[in-house]
Amino acid sequence: MKNKNKLNSFIQLFTGIAIVVLLNIISNFVFSRFDLTAEKRYSLSPATKKLLKDLDDVVYFKVYLEGEFPAGFKKLRKETKEMLDEFRIYAGDKIQYTFINPSQYKDARKNAEVYEQLYKSGLLPTSLQVKTEGGEQSQIIFPGALATYHNQTFPIQLLKDQIATGSEEVLNASIENLEFELASTILKLTTKVKDKIAFIEGQGELDAKETEDFTKALQEYYIVDRVRINHQLFALRGYKAAIIAKPDSVFDEKDKYIIDQFVMKGGKILWLIDPILASMDSLTKSNVTLGIANNLNIEDQLFKYGVRLNTNLITDVQAAPIPIVAGYQGNKPQYKFYPWVYFPIAFPFGNHPIVKNLNAVKFEFASGIDTLNNKSVKKTILLASSQYSKPLNTPIRIDLSVLRKEPNPREFNHKNIPLAVLLEGEFESVYKNRITPDIASSDEISFKENGKRNAMIVVADGDIIRNQIQSSTGKVYPLGFDRYTQQQFGNKTFLLNCMNYLLDDSGLIAVRTRDIQIRLLDKTILQSQKLNWQLICIAGPILSIVLFGLLSLWKRKKKYATAS
Repeated sequence: MKNKNKLNSFIQLFTGIAIVVLLNIISNFVFSRFDLTAEKRYSLSPATKKLLKDLDDVVYFKVYLEGEFPAGFKKLRKETKEMLDEFRIYAGDKIQYTFINPSQYKDARKNAEVYEQLYKSGLLPTSLQVKTEGGEQSQIIFPGALATYHNQTFPIQLLKDQIATGSEEVLNASIENLEFELASTILKLTTKVKDKIAFIEGQGELDAKETEDFTKALQEYYIVDRVRINHQLFALRGYKAAIIAKPDSVFDEKDKYIIDQFVMKGGKILWLIDPILASMDSLTKSNVTLGIANNLNIEDQLFKYGVRLNTNLITDVQAAPIPIVAGYQGNKPQYKFYPWVYFPIAFPFGNHPIVKNLNAVKFEFASGIDTLNNKSVKKTILLASSQYSKPLNTPIRIDLSVLRKEPNPREFNHKNIPLAVLLEGEFESVYKNRITPDIASSDEISFKENGKRNAMIVVADGDIIRNQIQSSTGKVYPLGFDRYTQQQFGNKTFLLNCMNYLLDDSGLIAVRTRDIQIRLLDKTILQSQKLNWQLICIAGPILSIVLFGLLSLWKRKKKYATAS
């Protein structure tokens, strides 16, 4: 009997070893992974997998998330490491990384030199209050990374600032964005042939200085030129997309026709249009100005594509503040900040990849957009006013004295007025049935009255792309940065997302739609039931082991007592 039991034991042992060896051999030829998490947090998108498998050289990440951090930053560090490890599954040794503590030196001067280098590299610092044995201490951290490929290095901001959002929501949004941020950086580093984008000029659009910061951001992905059409039929040939940024004068029919045919032949357009002419410059000389309609001769064109830009201004209780002189101390003016209802702050409307986890976007003298019943074109509202907004129709008297009055929410009884809309579908030419047959049939002109499937984005504000400039030095501030309040709005990220979406052939932008839930403990319950949970967590396992031992001893005694 004993020999038979021994034989069975050996058979089971060798069978188990054989199965393990066989599975290892099979795993060398067949690769498969199983993600058992509810939100599939470890399942990379097909676009990311392809990107990683196609790498021809090493991408090296320096991640500045090492050190003594609060729990939230430790969570971000852990998730970043796990995401990079997941990247290595598909890219092998072509993904390398190291975690660095930017405050590793005891010499404060050396740390300051490191901070300056990181800031020049494009990483933004965050100040934390960290508890120490002596109390609290301020700590500077750089929650980001630098990715290097060949001789190029790009910064990655891993922590996403969001106005009016709690720290836990910011952390969750940052973790949700990890795959997109890391993968899109790899794409920027490894793209050899870049698409071309044209800033259209000739109708009083914003100049190169006013769009300098966004142009630099675009150049990480694309080749960016400034193009004056000037009746040249092939002025936009070779360009995948065009940006029309705050024109203030009429488009003539020839240039308008060229833009229309650019759309019909697959060209993407980001329209940044002011339906109303109004500016803060006129208010520096007088406390009152007028907002009047801005006739651009493109209203019928946009109407044909599926939207109507209204000749109104949107005022909103949820508005950005502006500085106003409240008095003088000696000869020095003293400023106070008042919310300026003509500068609405828009938060993402819906869950589209363009606005997923987006920070608030600042508008200046924006107008409303109506979407039209055009079945061949899908309309998606990207940004809208708050639930306390009000449209004012032209002509509009804009008076700084409204700053002295607290906005009455009852008067702002319109909600979620569209400010930015994505149009996708098959567009129809505004010149259909409007040109002569000989022109329509000309091989040189190659007129198309219906376009193939395409997309464009319409924003009823041109200032959304304009960066602030320091008048005395000419210094250009980052797009979306308000130098008066020191707040960073999401303008640049929004516009980059727009262009990435319009030109994204890889499908990487869709990664933004993923939801990862961080299951946090309820702090109120944790505090009130602290002792109970401590007893369960500490005494519970010990009691379980003791009970298991006693049960095993009892069963053993019973077994051998019965056998005897």
